[in-house]
Amino acid sequence: MKNKKKEEDIKLVKSINKSVRSSTRKLKPLLKSIVGKKADIAIRDLSFSDKRISKDIKKTISSAIANAENNFQYDIDKLFIKEAYCGKQIVMKRFRPRAKGRAAPIMKPYSNLTIILTEKQKQEEKHGSKS
Repeated sequence: MKNKKKEEDIKLVKSINKSVRSSTRKLKPLLKSIVGKKADIAIRDLSFSDKRISKDIKKTISSAIANAENNFQYDIDKLFIKEAYCGKQIVMKRFRPRAKGRAAPIMKPYSNLTIILTEKQKQEEKHGSKS
């Protein structure tokens, strides 16, 4: 029950990208690397990434920044990535012909990508010792 009023003041800005053509296994390491960073620094880091999927992540972050600016009038410079996660969606199943009349399955997974931004708040100084 404590700090209930403070939690209501901080608005979260969300951007969801559905049907991203990549598996969650390939997305998670990139998402872990940007959590906690400022939004513009995260976009810069993704620009230099070799991964194909980093372009889609960058687009989702840009969308979240636009939502923050348009819907909540947040300052772009103070935004940072609070959460970034992905979840499974559909798996497209294809088959490849193999030797002796057999077939091997090819799974083409899709993911949902969610980015949550919030504005950096000034931290209040707490007085007292740790003991």
